[in-house]
Amino acid sequence: MASLLISLGSNRGSRVFNCLWAVHRFSALCNGKVKQISTFYLTEPVGIPPQPWFVNCAAEIDVVLSPRELLRLSQQVEAELGRRTKGDLMPRPIDIDLLFYGQRVIETAHLRIPHPRLHQRGFVLRPLSQIAPDQIHPVSQQSVKKMWENLKEHERLIPLSAHWLTEESRLPEQPPTSMLP
Repeated sequence: MASLLISLGSNRGSRVFNCLWAVHRFSALCNGKVKQISTFYLTEPVGIPPQPWFVNCAAEIDVVLSPRELLRLSQQVEAELGRRTKGDLMPRPIDIDLLFYGQRVIETAHLRIPHPRLHQRGFVLRPLSQIAPDQIHPVSQQSVKKMWENLKEHERLIPLSAHWLTEESRLPEQPPTSMLP
């Protein structure tokens, strides 16, 4: 069995539900076991056209399938939730990125693990640092915790309390100023 670390994000529809459903659907399809899910964060879109804020989280799943098969299944889950194309930078019901597959380094035309930009993304590193702070990047040899600490620019990340998780229908697309750090 291998430990797979993934990042999930949604900024269309029921964002928290989409992330939770995607973790469990993906795990079921790959006969995996969900080990941990991070706190959910409301995160400001970065480097894309103006759109609703994302809900992001990270998860650890024990898996037996190959990375290539896991990529196919992650894309299947994205399609099941209504995602039509990857990389279009428009609001999406779900985005699933494969971050780490144990300590393996994988580079193919369609898949790169570790994810090539994870060290630049606070919306990935913050949740990931909760569930796998000691995970070592097999190329840079830095821990997830260290990458998070070294990140120069932090986009705004707001941890969602249990209240927001149960009252998602009232979760604003853009947080009120009072919620911003």
